[in-house]
Amino acid sequence: MPFFERYLSLFVLLCIGVGIGLGESVPGLFRSLAAMEVATINLPVAALVWAMIVPMLLRVDFRSVGGVFTHWRGMAVTLFVNWAVKPFSMALFGALFLGWLFRPLLPADQIDSYLAGLILLAAAPCTAMVFVWSGLTRGEPTFTLVQVAVNDLLMILAFGPLVGLLLGVAAISVPWQTLFYAVGLYIVGPLVLAQGLRGLALRLAGPAGVERLLGGLRPLSLGALMATLVLLFGYQGGRIVAEPLIILLLAVPILVQVYVNAALAYGLNRWLGERHCVAGPSALIGASNFFELAVATAISLFGLESGAALATVVGVLVEVPVMLTVVRLVNRSRGWYERGRG
Repeated sequence: MPFFERYLSLFVLLCIGVGIGLGESVPGLFRSLAAMEVATINLPVAALVWAMIVPMLLRVDFRSVGGVFTHWRGMAVTLFVNWAVKPFSMALFGALFLGWLFRPLLPADQIDSYLAGLILLAAAPCTAMVFVWSGLTRGEPTFTLVQVAVNDLLMILAFGPLVGLLLGVAAISVPWQTLFYAVGLYIVGPLVLAQGLRGLALRLAGPAGVERLLGGLRPLSLGALMATLVLLFGYQGGRIVAEPLIILLLAVPILVQVYVNAALAYGLNRWLGERHCVAGPSALIGASNFFELAVATAISLFGLESGAALATVVGVLVEVPVMLTVVRLVNRSRGWYERGRG
């Protein structure tokens, strides 16, 4: 596992400290950055998100979609969990924990915003990190690539309506125009650019050219992620210092939905008789989130200082530790899985 991904949570904690420090010492800088908006889209954040997302989408080869039926059981489970279960389960767990159990411990005026951030976090399946998790479980690489490509295509069509539906059900006001802008800006645009760059690299130097391009852009992507986190915590720092318990409380529904959805996908694959090397990636994409997209959309819809933005960043904070535990469980249960495979 690459060094940065292995210690992502530590880097997030570092960004929290830097962001809070800068927010307290140079608040004028952050106010100026927040004012750089067009149609409620924050331009500095948009640029950073493109730098994060485009290298991730370069890995996706949409020609692989033709192999969608090769492991049709695993693909059916992936699509069912990602689009029919995961967003709704997050809305349910968010309402249960934030709207009921933890309500007395949270600022009342931010609870709906926190819930919106959790919904955004669960509405988009993970893209880049799934390749890492799949490799750690010795997952079937072709299946991993196909499921990522299919989910990315579905995101273009389903992300906006699904988010709008769930926010509406939760009685959270949906700025539809901004939501459509966000889908175009943070999904369609980066996807088109990434596939254009991928096609150009393939024509000029073949698959090796794509790998070189990925290697060259990776530092830009990592730097953009950390800069985005510093920017967010520059705004959120005062609230976090005053109420540090919020971070822990927001993490609870995220952790619960990760384990529930991973177990559901893993168990369904076993029941259907799918091989372990397919069940692993299927369970892991159902558990992890496209947190870069969630952060950007939360900022666009609700603002840099919103509870929604903070909730999505908590998803970044817990992503690596919790997913490594899921990887470990998948690997340790391989014997059990194969003995009872339908």
